[in-house]
Amino acid sequence: MTKKTKSLNRREFFGNAATIGAFGVIGMSTFLSSCAGEKNETPPGLPPMLERAPDGKPLKAGLIGCGGRGTGAAINFLNAGNGLSVVALADMFEDRIAECRKELKNKKNVEIADEMCFHGFDAYKKVIEQDVDVILIATPPYFRPEQFKAAVEARKHVFMEKPVAVDPVGARSIIASAKKAETVGLTVVTGTQRRHQHDYIEVYKRVYNGAIGDIVSANVYWNQSKLWHRDRQDSWTDMEFMIRDWVNWTWLSGDHIVEQHIHNIDVANWFTGKFPQKAVGFGSRQRRVTGDQYDNFSVDFVYENDVHVHSMCRQINDCVNNVSELIRGTKGYTNCANTIYNPDGSIQWKYEYPLNENGEAMWQPAISPYDQEHVDFVTAIRTDTPVNEAETTAMSTLCGIMGRVSAYTGKEVTMEEMMTSDLVLGPKELKLGKVEMAFPVAVPGSAPA
Repeated sequence: MTKKTKSLNRREFFGNAATIGAFGVIGMSTFLSSCAGEKNETPPGLPPMLERAPDGKPLKAGLIGCGGRGTGAAINFLNAGNGLSVVALADMFEDRIAECRKELKNKKNVEIADEMCFHGFDAYKKVIEQDVDVILIATPPYFRPEQFKAAVEARKHVFMEKPVAVDPVGARSIIASAKKAETVGLTVVTGTQRRHQHDYIEVYKRVYNGAIGDIVSANVYWNQSKLWHRDRQDSWTDMEFMIRDWVNWTWLSGDHIVEQHIHNIDVANWFTGKFPQKAVGFGSRQRRVTGDQYDNFSVDFVYENDVHVHSMCRQINDCVNNVSELIRGTKGYTNCANTIYNPDGSIQWKYEYPLNENGEAMWQPAISPYDQEHVDFVTAIRTDTPVNEAETTAMSTLCGIMGRVSAYTGKEVTMEEMMTSDLVLGPKELKLGKVEMAFPVAVPGSAPA
């Protein structure tokens, strides 16, 4: 594979925008309006936040995607309560399955039978065909729309990692599948764990009820050191290398503004109860050693009533790090995580963390939010109170994609364009071997005359 750089224009990202898709522009307006809701003492849609899921029908899960996050999700599911098991595994590569089996055995004393382990591009179908109640999806984001669709069609409850797609067509596919899941009473929880985190939820309740007044602006950040990459091995084909190195390729991950920064963007959407209408952004590639992505973005998201949210994310070593959110209102501001401030900077309210054996604050909720989201997932299934987070997470995914496209092209991009774009990333054919497409690093604008 050769690297090329070229100026990428708006048409290359949006195609002919001929198909509005399952959601449509009119549906978009209705959805945004409905997010605001009515101001009640208890905001709607919050999970019950039990320490463990109630006992009930045994639930068997199949895991699709056996990397670090997939293995972690399987363990989080097993931690959620009694009567839970993981019985089937799928991954592109056999060695990843072997590593996952070892982790499950060492940490949870769970053994997966050889005949319940599947590898290859179609392995997910074989897991879904098994006698399982739950599907855990933690493959690279490119694969999630098709796998989610298959799981819903098979009437399986789904836990799916974020982001849920890498392009507008994939995000709209998630929305369509989410609507089908809702009609048949399936529960779908996604990996936006801040919505299942005690401290964030307690702050959200107070902001919802007016603690900081009307929201007027926000800043969201995910600035950290380099994430990871894989050095190519001589035995790997193009496709194998890219999938093993997936977090560095836009078609597989969506770039880190989508893959990672979605957490912070989603918090802004959650607290405002809305989604941005347009975005203008920029970014660049300074230090990345594989793939075709940027390693920094800065995006101005504009919500209705001219509310601006500044989004900043970066993955470069030896720089100032910051993973946080800050939302300002007419009566104060908050870091969303644990503290609400008055306009003069004095503390209006602060979350009280549990204490350790020495009487010191632990500075984290008693239950890991990664476990908590699975407690909430299992609780919803066993109490027959379906929860469906897929549509909301698809919209937050689209926000990240909108920011990425703006940065790549240097153009203003609107949510309406996202809802009509026929942009699809990735090769036309999925097979191990040579990947017949170019992977230029995006260059916005045009060259000087």
